[in-house]
Amino acid sequence: MFTSPGPELVQLGPFVLRWYGLLIACAVLIGLNLSSRLAQQRKLENGLISDLLPLLVLFSVIGARLYYVSFEWHNYSGNWIKALAVWEGGIAIHGALIAGTITLILFCRWRRQSFWTVLDVLVPSIALGQAIGRWGNFFNSEAFGVPTDIPWKLFIPFANRPTLYASSDYFHPTFLYESIWNLVLFAALLLLFRVGLRRPAALPAGALSCIYLIGYSLGRVWIEGLRIDPLCIGSLPPACEGGIRIAQLMSGLLAASGSFGLWWLYGRKKKLPDPGLKTQAEPSS
Repeated sequence: MFTSPGPELVQLGPFVLRWYGLLIACAVLIGLNLSSRLAQQRKLENGLISDLLPLLVLFSVIGARLYYVSFEWHNYSGNWIKALAVWEGGIAIHGALIAGTITLILFCRWRRQSFWTVLDVLVPSIALGQAIGRWGNFFNSEAFGVPTDIPWKLFIPFANRPTLYASSDYFHPTFLYESIWNLVLFAALLLLFRVGLRRPAALPAGALSCIYLIGYSLGRVWIEGLRIDPLCIGSLPPACEGGIRIAQLMSGLLAASGSFGLWWLYGRKKKLPDPGLKTQAEPSS
């Protein structure tokens, strides 16, 4: 059984250190170190990742928050200042992926780098960062699933339960499912990255990114089906009956995009078009 100790790690006067912020900071630092090492192995420009990551993190967090707030505006329209309180939770990974992709495209054009090669270097860190960041949901008592009595059930305080499930104490720890899924995905991506270093022709630029899209999206589709607080179109949580779960829709689109990308790379024996600098030739790896 899981029981959250609460969102705050320590408070010193007006200063409050929250678990959510600490986990994001840890994920960024670990991602910087790992991506820098992988970039060196792919012979990318020295210092490229350290220059990129602050921009990528900033705009990804902004995109993740804007995405979430846009679908939950009914909760913020009366107090739009609260929409800025990202430390209280309420970010969406698909918003981060969209904003991060746009940021990376512009950065690669500016620095004259191959978009797909740089993205392949980043995706293992993205998967690991998601595995770490999901524990922020645990400390905030959010993003949990339907009521359950399984041995690894999650206790949710009464104040954090939707009205429909106010009488239930224990719920599926969907944060844990997604954290484990992303950790396994990270290990697979890292293994494939090593394979690509030894046999470049077996893993052309863009292939690892496509595998990430497929792997993450497949896990998110079934995990999202358990959650009682999804972003919805045509309905409101917790039931989302008669509506469409946004995360499942986006995951389906991303999985389809990743599958098309792999077909294009391996089935058609072509390389993905690089939305980075068009005048720069794609590396042989």
